[in-house]
Amino acid sequence: MLTRSIVTIDQIEAPRPDLAALQPRYAAWEQAVTQAAAPQALIAAIAQWDSQRRELETWSALVHLRFNQDTTDPARKADREYCDQITPQLTDLDVRIKRRLLASPHRAALAAHFGPQALALWEADVLAFDPRIEPALVEEAQLQAAYCEQTAGAAIPFEGAIHNLSSIVKFREAPDRATRHAAETARWQWFADHRSELDRIFDRLVALRHQMAQQLGYPTFIEMGYRRMKRIDYGQSDVERFRDEVRQHVVPLAQELRRKQAATLGLPRLMFWDEALFDPAGNPAPIGGYDGLIVRAQAMFDALHPVLGAFFRLMQQGRLMDLDTRPGKSPGGFCTAFPTVGLPFIFANFNGTKGDVEVFTHEMGHAYQAYASRHLPLVDYLWPTSESCEIHSMGLEFLTWPQMEQFFEERAEQFRRLHLTQALLFLPYGVAVDHFQHLGYAQPDAGPDAWHAAWREMERTYLPWRDYGDLPHLPEGGFWQFQRHIYLSPFYYIDYTLALACALQLWLKARHAPAGALGTYLNLCAWGGQWPFQELVRRAGLTSPFEPGCLANVVQQARQYLSA
Repeated sequence: MLTRSIVTIDQIEAPRPDLAALQPRYAAWEQAVTQAAAPQALIAAIAQWDSQRRELETWSALVHLRFNQDTTDPARKADREYCDQITPQLTDLDVRIKRRLLASPHRAALAAHFGPQALALWEADVLAFDPRIEPALVEEAQLQAAYCEQTAGAAIPFEGAIHNLSSIVKFREAPDRATRHAAETARWQWFADHRSELDRIFDRLVALRHQMAQQLGYPTFIEMGYRRMKRIDYGQSDVERFRDEVRQHVVPLAQELRRKQAATLGLPRLMFWDEALFDPAGNPAPIGGYDGLIVRAQAMFDALHPVLGAFFRLMQQGRLMDLDTRPGKSPGGFCTAFPTVGLPFIFANFNGTKGDVEVFTHEMGHAYQAYASRHLPLVDYLWPTSESCEIHSMGLEFLTWPQMEQFFEERAEQFRRLHLTQALLFLPYGVAVDHFQHLGYAQPDAGPDAWHAAWREMERTYLPWRDYGDLPHLPEGGFWQFQRHIYLSPFYYIDYTLALACALQLWLKARHAPAGALGTYLNLCAWGGQWPFQELVRRAGLTSPFEPGCLANVVQQARQYLSA
């Protein structure tokens, strides 16, 4: 069980960094690393440096969380702008120490003490940064913030109310087809009206990222992007093979699922505004309002495992969740963490659909992992690399299946089937986003029209059933502008699909041995980022998505479940 005093979100603070004060401190650590006569002295210096990094990460997490909670607040915007300005200089201080550590005569002793993953991560950081790119990094952060402000500020008139990009989405599941069509028309008209600005932001992001890559000696940003994602034990060719596996094994099944969906809805042809609805009477929705959902969530986690129940109680008592949608709040959901206090925070936008339960359990998976690995000796290990992180989130989505009656009562089994169906349908979309980015960064001068044409090609390849009809913006290849990862986290999106291939294996294990699957999951969370992706997967008794046949077996089992 968890035993600790309760720390609330308003008690979590970290001092605003003063570069002038930090520089001599870092210089002293750099000197200590260089002059260490024995491994013990080097490890002591690393411990002091690591403590400072935890403080800086807590400050950065607070700044970005507060900005996303209200993008209209001038003080929060000013704090974020200061963070954007100073972060490349802080990165330079860290990278200088990492270079010294990698060149240390005690490198082997460091690997023995901390594990080789730390050195591999430091090497990736060193290869993705140079002081020459600091101005470009500042501009990149400013452009990313501009995208967040633009999308957070969306004001979409619909049915007598003003909606943002989070609240308008609930109408995609409306049983009335005319309502779905009208809502999608309103949503995508906003994107059509703002296309030129969204194009400008992304075109400049691509140019900047290509410029930085070339300054670092890479032919394109693809190679640099993989370094920034800290991909230690796989590369571009592995990802290409995985995309091929999805195209071969999942796209045909996805087409079958869409045909079945059209038949269930009694439609001669499934249009884009129909894709989110799977039951003519409406998709299963969680019972009760916000407070009721929190009570049911507590009961779910208590029943699942005492540690998870105690952890969720800690999250509630600490007010470490912001789940409702409101004007000025950034769309989407994420989990962040504050390493100085060992606590995470969940950010989401509830809209009254079943997605509230899915997003909530997803982010709870991230949050529990961050909490479970808070005592690991290096800040580098508190999170694993992102494809491993997403196993924790997607894995918990499936492991909570037996408790879905808490939220959906007699429609729980319908929810489970729908959740699995949409997971399978997500795989082609996820690899389409990844393929799209590879194409674009390989031709950075192509321009906005080429980006939109490339997205249309991705839809023909991976989402061949998609028909936008008379909706604005989308037939011209504009859907990708909705996907914030493309703007904010290049090459991240494939990680969801790799993790989903592993999470589906946890689902299969849980069907036959639920206690064993949950034990595997809890161990995986506690390991944090001590090993690279494929090693974590192997230690958890799972099969790497890059292994031949992994995806085919998972898809076959899922097909059988949905056919029963």
